[in-house]
Amino acid sequence: MPHAQSRYVCQSCGASVLRWEGQCRACGAWNSLVETVVRETPRSRHQALPPAGANAPVPLSQAGEADAIRTPVGIGELDRVLGGGLVAGSVVLLGGEPGIGKSTLLLQAAAGLAARTSVLYATGEESPGQVQLRARRLGLASGRVGDAIRVAAETGLGRILDLARAERPGLLVVDSVQTVGSEELDGAPGSVGQVREVALRMMELAKGDGVPVILVGHVTKDGTLAGPKTLEHLVDVVLSVEGDRSGALRLLRAAKNRFGSTEEVGVFEMGERGLVEVPDPARAFLGEHDGPAPGSVPAPVLEGTRPILVEVQALVAPTGAPAPRRTASGVDPNRLALLVAVLGRRAGIGLSGHDVYANLAGGLSVDEPGLDLPLALALASSFRDRPLVTGTVAIGEVGLLGELRAVSGLERRLRESVRLGFTRAVVPRAAGRAMPRVDGLDVVAVGSLAEAIRAAVSEAPEAGARGR
Repeated sequence: MPHAQSRYVCQSCGASVLRWEGQCRACGAWNSLVETVVRETPRSRHQALPPAGANAPVPLSQAGEADAIRTPVGIGELDRVLGGGLVAGSVVLLGGEPGIGKSTLLLQAAAGLAARTSVLYATGEESPGQVQLRARRLGLASGRVGDAIRVAAETGLGRILDLARAERPGLLVVDSVQTVGSEELDGAPGSVGQVREVALRMMELAKGDGVPVILVGHVTKDGTLAGPKTLEHLVDVVLSVEGDRSGALRLLRAAKNRFGSTEEVGVFEMGERGLVEVPDPARAFLGEHDGPAPGSVPAPVLEGTRPILVEVQALVAPTGAPAPRRTASGVDPNRLALLVAVLGRRAGIGLSGHDVYANLAGGLSVDEPGLDLPLALALASSFRDRPLVTGTVAIGEVGLLGELRAVSGLERRLRESVRLGFTRAVVPRAAGRAMPRVDGLDVVAVGSLAEAIRAAVSEAPEAGARGR
């Protein structure tokens, strides 16, 4: 039998020592020693070798196709982000801020699978009674679902693995990976060595027994997953739940997915009965106004294959401070600073003496170059205190010279804008390329930022703005 013992292994050079030290003796790296389980298997000189050809290389054209057997969870938005459902033998890591709804989403996913198979829910943060209270609030504590979900309050890695191999569930949920510890390591649960060992053993369980595993991961104060980066490398799928805890909307994204796209997004709304799928995500992030408002620009963005309209909001206020503020929420602060500079240099809108605030309504975060033009128009609209022409949307990338560049999927974005009632769109002029024609939409093609401002921002303020 292989002999296992705990060693401290340097993450830089691989040297191992018996006790932790601040500096590696071999390479001199500081704080690089991590407690690791080292299994030594004695090899005999007469040990039998594998038969010839057992692992022989084969041509890629003849390697065969491994069909991923997917099991739909029953939650459409979650299945969409996963790529169609849970893959047998996969390991999924779900992260998010405290109280954002991770445990609620997993309990609902377990209930969706419980109609077809059993689910083992291992919790290290709550007692079975607390899990039942949440299930009762969600209406999942009774009937077939309540009997198929088995809850175990365990923090020992060996015990959880024994339960999973004994019961052979259709899904194993571990909430959370930072509370589970291996008996073979001396470090406390949540340490770098413990988190990596737990993830490695869970991966061995999933691949060897074909049991899909979902791990809940904590996040640090800067929003990244706690633990070593190896944790994200080991798992097959990395999901994150985003949103403002004070709001109702929640977004589910995939940062890594070996079995599907990482560009899809799921939209939920937190209610009394848990997370509810939003029936029309394209409309969920649009603000509600009585009329056009200065500093507000609707923008059609693409989240994977799904077009969503978001409201870009900006506020420009004079200030006497020597260093004006530049605050962004949901957009890249560096892009905001770049657009402020381009507006002052190429469009004649100087904001050097103004505080600038930018925000995406609904708590959405978008990292897309096509959001440049809506953000620049929102800044110009707020600076002049004049709203956009009624029914106008905008999309496009802004260059340092003030030129506009085309974006992908323009026709899909414009068709979604028409469906939601918009009648006018300001888009970049594509050289040598015909503009898409969409019934019911007046497409205004412009070539520069200054031209876009003249085409989008109304000449005279609305009645509400005149009163302000």
